[in-house]
Amino acid sequence: MRRIHRRPKIEPEKTFRANRRITAPIVSLIDEEGVSRGPTPLEEALALAEAAELDLVEVNPKSDMPICKIMDFGQFKYERDKKIQKQKANTKKTDTKTIRLSIRIGEHDLDVRLTKAKSFLLKGDKVKVEVRLKGRERQHPQAAVETINKFLAKLQASEDLNVTVEENLTKQENSFNILLANKK
Repeated sequence: MRRIHRRPKIEPEKTFRANRRITAPIVSLIDEEGVSRGPTPLEEALALAEAAELDLVEVNPKSDMPICKIMDFGQFKYERDKKIQKQKANTKKTDTKTIRLSIRIGEHDLDVRLTKAKSFLLKGDKVKVEVRLKGRERQHPQAAVETINKFLAKLQASEDLNVTVEENLTKQENSFNILLANKK
């Protein structure tokens, strides 16, 4: 069987046309001080940019009359890339951590999982609490609900957390799940 290898689709990044790549005959010009000069023929705008030893950059190509600004194009690209990098660094990806319990769990084991869940919630992650039923345990689903409610009550009793239920208690085949988050 033949395998077809496809490259992942990469979204085109927003490119700005500069100087002679601008195609519109008339542009709305903003000079190097940020003052709007209004509609200007392209050749006149290019001459003004050359006189100032800067570039003419198309800032908004989608309007009827493209908006162009006289600026240093290299500096503009550098600042834009730096801003995008800073935005990526500031976004925090929240993970969902799973804590698995049993209806026959001991008090110490429950406390260990409770401290682990607290540390996950304090980091900003979401916690999925899961109770799996095996064998004859499936005949007592109310025991799983009681275990999860007991765990949730102990978590909500903690003063440094503000635990909220993101997804209510659900039953999936042989397990019960609940999703918790810490709202600040």
